[in-house]
Amino acid sequence: MRYAIQQAGESRSFPTGDAFLANAVAPEAAEVMIHLGTPLRADDARAAILLELGEECLGVHTGETLGGEGSNILGFCRYRNGADTPSDLVEIVRQKATPETAIAAARAVFESAGLQVAICDDQAGRIIDRLVRPKYNAALRFLDEGLATQQDMDLTCRLGLGYRDGPIERVVRGGLAEHYDISKALFEIYGSQGYAPARRATVAARRRGPASNA
Repeated sequence: MRYAIQQAGESRSFPTGDAFLANAVAPEAAEVMIHLGTPLRADDARAAILLELGEECLGVHTGETLGGEGSNILGFCRYRNGADTPSDLVEIVRQKATPETAIAAARAVFESAGLQVAICDDQAGRIIDRLVRPKYNAALRFLDEGLATQQDMDLTCRLGLGYRDGPIERVVRGGLAEHYDISKALFEIYGSQGYAPARRATVAARRRGPASNA
């Protein structure tokens, strides 16, 4: 499946030098159009149009029709922990009436690049952030409460649960201020206490100052 890219600025999913960018073709030769930081443009002639998302819903860009929304436009986000190298996982966001042909085209684009694909409905935070942000907040609160040291909690998760790294070392490496931004956005949407930013993340965000995406 051939794809073209329209890009403005640096992409979080595909930073400068990523092979995915180099393998794009000219727009007139592409079945799929990918927007990285550029305004969304509908085009029914494409097999799929893919829009890189932050934490927001795809519906923010496409509009919604009370459960009947869906077209050849899909959202996506490649998981990345802070400034770490992007992972091989891409979350593709569909809407209620998204055609299966569009989903198949989006999947083919990413899988042909050696990436793994997960399909999810259009909810803020998608799968990964909705799962891991409460875990990071809990670990940071346990640290504040004196349950254990950072080193002991991370060691427990690595050896006891088989994680490659512990929750605290991972969220610190990704950036506590960035974690604050994501958790705060999800807390405002869902209201679940697990998303309320932990104290240490709040401190880091205030020391950083205002963020453009906060």
